[in-house]
Amino acid sequence: MKNKLFLILALLMPSLVVRAGDINIIPMPQDIVAGEGYFPLTATTQLAWNGAEAKQTALFFAEKLKTATGREIKIVKLKKNPQKQLSKGSFITFTIDKTIEGDEAYRLIVTPERIQASASTGSGLFYALQSLLQLCPPDIENQAPLKTSATWNIPAVTINDAPRFPYRGFHLDPCRHFLPVAAVKKQLDMLATYKINKMHFHLTEDQGWRIEIKKYPELLKYGARRTEAEGNIYEGYYTQDDIRDIVAYAAERHIEVIPELEMPGHELAAISAYPELSCRGDSITPRIIWGVEDIVMCPGKEAMFTFLQNVIDEMVQLFPSQYFHIGGDESPRKEWAKCPRCQARMKELGYTREAQLQDYVIERVSAYLATKGKRIIGWNEILEGGNLQRDAIVMSWWSEEGAIAAARKNHQVIMTPSSHGLYFDHYQGDPINEPTSIGGYAPLEKVYSYNPIPEELRGTPSEKLVLGVQANNWSEYTLGPAQLENRLYPRALALAEIAWTQPEKKHFRDFCRRLDGDASLRLNAHHINYNIPQPEIPGVSSNRLAFTDRTKITLTTTRPMSIIYTTDGTTPTTHSKRYTAPIDISRSCQLKTAVILPTGQIGNVRTISIQKQTCSPAAKIKTAQPGLKTKIYYGKVRKPDDIKRISSSKDTIINHLEQLRTFTHVSPDVRGVEDYAAVAEGYINIPADGVYEFTSTNSQIYIDGALQIDNSRVFAPRDTRQNLELALSAGYHKLKVVFIGGIFGGWPTYWNDAKLRFRPSRGEWTDVGENMLYH
Repeated sequence: MKNKLFLILALLMPSLVVRAGDINIIPMPQDIVAGEGYFPLTATTQLAWNGAEAKQTALFFAEKLKTATGREIKIVKLKKNPQKQLSKGSFITFTIDKTIEGDEAYRLIVTPERIQASASTGSGLFYALQSLLQLCPPDIENQAPLKTSATWNIPAVTINDAPRFPYRGFHLDPCRHFLPVAAVKKQLDMLATYKINKMHFHLTEDQGWRIEIKKYPELLKYGARRTEAEGNIYEGYYTQDDIRDIVAYAAERHIEVIPELEMPGHELAAISAYPELSCRGDSITPRIIWGVEDIVMCPGKEAMFTFLQNVIDEMVQLFPSQYFHIGGDESPRKEWAKCPRCQARMKELGYTREAQLQDYVIERVSAYLATKGKRIIGWNEILEGGNLQRDAIVMSWWSEEGAIAAARKNHQVIMTPSSHGLYFDHYQGDPINEPTSIGGYAPLEKVYSYNPIPEELRGTPSEKLVLGVQANNWSEYTLGPAQLENRLYPRALALAEIAWTQPEKKHFRDFCRRLDGDASLRLNAHHINYNIPQPEIPGVSSNRLAFTDRTKITLTTTRPMSIIYTTDGTTPTTHSKRYTAPIDISRSCQLKTAVILPTGQIGNVRTISIQKQTCSPAAKIKTAQPGLKTKIYYGKVRKPDDIKRISSSKDTIINHLEQLRTFTHVSPDVRGVEDYAAVAEGYINIPADGVYEFTSTNSQIYIDGALQIDNSRVFAPRDTRQNLELALSAGYHKLKVVFIGGIFGGWPTYWNDAKLRFRPSRGEWTDVGENMLYH
């Protein structure tokens, strides 16, 4: 409705001065001057071009317009002296102008009479088009023709623009959870809109090999599928034709696809197909848990280098990119220290540290790639050997430290630090509202606030070595395209702005205005499952709250947004009460709350149960002994009800809950573990009357005989959505804790700490220690 009203007003008053609120371009251009009036895009408007690259841009725009409106727009070639030609109608011109400096720079001039887009290259013209499309109404992004023939009014502006960084990238990881070709293309479509120009394609891992290599068919037979702990077979790969299709599709959108072939670590999937690639050569399967595998490729064997070179020979035919990512991160060296071939290689080369062997691998592969016209990129661990070749590019992922060290050694660097919000598999809000993630915290504002040039390099010659910035989308806990989009958007739009726009032109509130208004409609048109924050409660991470007299509920959001709510159990609508101050609660109720965008769109509703309770009385017991009585049930247990099928158990006393995860030997690779369940019962001694919030990653927690926390249906139970508050009297309360040991969704519960934590309402978390456990 707001958009239609704008169109009506624009039609009635075409001479209005363009307002700042009419300019919704992301990323914000470097120089933009609002004009007066609007250019009317009508059925008679023509597209004119000069040069093949300009023609491609004009065709791209025409196809976009046809998809959204069903309207065919006339495309003509500009004449040598076009003044007379252009004077006879309404024109949008796309021209190659070699006087514009910068391969990706462009100029866009919109007046009521004409639109002129010009650049020195096809890439620059493509980015001019993206800005022009964002000046059009969001309906231009529709995927089916509109049922209207209304004129579109494009605000008058003059834009002179160029990117801050030449490398503006995003990363996809189909190795842990596969992404179909259509899902990859969808992200290319969307991210090209925001002038992203690199896609880092992570294709090989411990958990899966995802690219067809014709010389090595066993890679797909054994390396591209895994049998998970649940018994499911998980598989998927890209044929070479799929890869060609993706690369060509990306190139049409001026996105360069950079392949990653991991080495020498993160290659268990390849080793499962060809065991001779490892030091011991033992038969093995792809890794079925997340994390780092100790079994890596063997640099003492020439067969390993032959394999890599043969794989590279096929990959370079598929990826015309100037870059080739060789991984190089998280490669354990324990096998090398015990391997006679590796030790012989070290002696031959005069090495004294296994880290130097990694350099040797990188050096040999880099030299081979150079013969193919490629330049390597590697994660920051490739610095560790100390002899990295000068032209290697370092991608800094732990923090900024790797980039700082690399730049000081005159290496070009790409910034992708997890410490600064560029790992999009990290949480973007309170975990209670989001799917399981690998951890971390990267809200939109943290991403947007990042300056890719580390402070230590600013004002130094090394500053120019920063090629750009990239966000990584690891997929251990990203189960498919919908979850990928929820993590990628809208943080990818913030990434686009920090990669393109100069810092002094960035303003978070204005970015949010453009995002939550215009951009949200465009994302909707592409059916993007983008993240809209849910309201949060400072100091509380729970949807089950308790109070004894009355309480106030404060709601916040991770960015400036309007909140609506109800307290009668009904679903909030656009007419619901707006949150303006803490909500006073004096009786039990169900609070339903959500964010509402300026467009009227309502985000996911958060339901919070708020109960008025009296403190549950403590148990009256005569004597209490330290610890909890515990029964251990060995066998395959997937859920608590399975315990009933196991007839024999072992009895013991535990003094602290962390012991629950220690009743079987767990090797680092979690292979061959004898699974079990453990049930601990007794009492928890509460220190004082009050309301307490509880949290645990154990399968189940019972307090006072009632099931309070139930994680037994969580896909990968590395954290919990089951926190709750209870009003408890001081003293002993019945406690039952159920731990189930096994691998769930790639996550071994043996890696959880098995703790129960509590805190006074809005207070600090404390572990339930042995001084609180009795039987």
